[in-house]
Amino acid sequence: MPALKPTAFAGRITWLGLVPDRKASLRAEMREVVMATFAGVTGEEHGGLTRPSCSRVLSQHKRGTEIRNVRQFSIVAAEELAQIADRMGIERFDPAWIGASMVVEGLPDFSHLPPASRLQGPSGATLVIDMQNRPCHLPAPVIEADHPGLGGAFKTAANGRRGVTAWVEREGMLALGDALTLHVPDQRVWKHLSEART
Repeated sequence: MPALKPTAFAGRITWLGLVPDRKASLRAEMREVVMATFAGVTGEEHGGLTRPSCSRVLSQHKRGTEIRNVRQFSIVAAEELAQIADRMGIERFDPAWIGASMVVEGLPDFSHLPPASRLQGPSGATLVIDMQNRPCHLPAPVIEADHPGLGGAFKTAANGRRGVTAWVEREGMLALGDALTLHVPDQRVWKHLSEART
């Protein structure tokens, strides 16, 4: 019996982006098509088979330790971006501001999809969801440049709505309009999850 099950849920890619130089700006540049390789997207600052560890994994690794890169893609939901915009009091939230790799429409409760779920496109390209992407302060200056006075509002507005990070399990092309089928692990939630949270 398969450990991963296809679901009846599918999302549609409505935006693709690439961050060419993170040191210059977190702002992503829109693309119509990207090639997802085992190292992520060529020319993308979040790409690579490995990465230096950051504040998100300080409990496991000293900062700067070389670890597997499971943050090749930063994926957000169109519906959750609309909620963030509403909470910030703006008409539209531009995914480029947060260096997003992809915006997907049509998958409910997107930021809380189970880790190890797969998003599979028509080319066979398959992305494995690592975990929820927590909002941070880095997008603030990018947002501030377009909406003075609102950069600092992002972190609170995006709490629980920042999307997920993912890595490439199978290479392939991803394009605007592609349908992504959701596959989820066939297992129950760990019984001791509430005890483990400190």
